Amino acid sequence: MFRISKDNPAFYLTAVTKDRLPIFRTQALAQIMCSALNEARRSGRFLVFAYVIMLDHLHLVTDSKIDSKDILRFVKGIASRRIIDYLKENDHTDSLEKLRIPHRSDGSDFMVWQRHPNTRLLWSEQMLWQRIQYTHLNPVRAGYVDHPNDWNWSSARIWHGRRSEDEPLEVDKDKIEWHR
Repeated sequence: MFRISKDNPAFYLTAVTKDRLPIFRTQALAQIMCSALNEARRSGRFLVFAYVIMLDHLHLVTDSKIDSKDILRFVKGIASRRIIDYLKENDHTDSLEKLRIPHRSDGSDFMVWQRHPNTRLLWSEQMLWQRIQYTHLNPVRAGYVDHPNDWNWSSARIWHGRRSEDEPLEVDKDKIEWHR
């Protein structure tokens, strides 16, 4: 169980796509991102409390069992490989060209994510709850849907007790030990 405190904070992580490209505008790529998040969670052994995948970024609320840089390394690394593979396999050459980075020192040809993610520490239940709500309201604020439950690529339905039969990603909501 996860009990939030100043000594045991949660993380609120934001990762933005390169040049804010709307990579997750298709269901296939949003599902790939959800699968990558799930694999990263298993590989990194961290919890996912809430998430939203927008067209050009994602928000993730997680525990701090491992460092936020390591969580993002798992998430972004797995997602990048899967996204690039999908684009190559489906001949999305225009999309690949937008992600191409010439003369990279690490030898890779493409970059899916911007280099500087945003990380916030959450050390109280109030902060945790505010970030979960903020995350779920993202698609509403962007004008994509009228209610958070209507956005498929989010944990809002799970938190609102309206889980769909085909949830793209389960969250570890029940592993939070609330003080109240």
